[in-house]
Amino acid sequence: MQPTLVFATHNQHKLEEVAAKTGDRLQLQSLTDIGCHDEIDENGTTFNENASIKSHYVYSKYNLNCFGDDSGLQIEALNNEPGVYSARYSGEHGNHEANIAKVLHNLRGVDNRKARFITVISLIWNGEEHFFEGVINGTIRDEKVGVKGFGYDPVFEPEGYNITFAEMSMEEKNHISHRAIAMEKLIAFLNEKTK
Repeated sequence: MQPTLVFATHNQHKLEEVAAKTGDRLQLQSLTDIGCHDEIDENGTTFNENASIKSHYVYSKYNLNCFGDDSGLQIEALNNEPGVYSARYSGEHGNHEANIAKVLHNLRGVDNRKARFITVISLIWNGEEHFFEGVINGTIRDEKVGVKGFGYDPVFEPEGYNITFAEMSMEEKNHISHRAIAMEKLIAFLNEKTK
């Protein structure tokens, strides 16, 4: 029988992405699949804490192996802001336009444009917690370029490229992104555990 693993998300696209890589070794489920519609309060001050809050919540309530993730943008010249507040940097959760506008405003006249996207995954497997991290370095453009992706993608140019995430196809971005790197580490671990 396949072991069940819950991804602490309602995002079906994210779930399918992971399922494609784990194959039929696991029965992967989302929060929706297990009937969890609670608002999980991500009140941590680090990516590790927020990812851990999600996985611990699911494990303690449903007693199922699970993982949660947290991601964000860190800009060197802004003391690594917006960081864990990336989704609500402008004050309103999920307002990508306002978040980008605030970043560009805060970087006006600043030469150092170094930034990085980071994803941390907290996996609870048979009661033990494991962390996996993915990072991609890059720079912040002076203005938005591209219409694909979401969040800060139109202003983030990954290292080694001369285009932003928002100019890349979803396949290309998913191949190199911070989330992809962290997921590869998670999947390698799970494939080893479910041989």
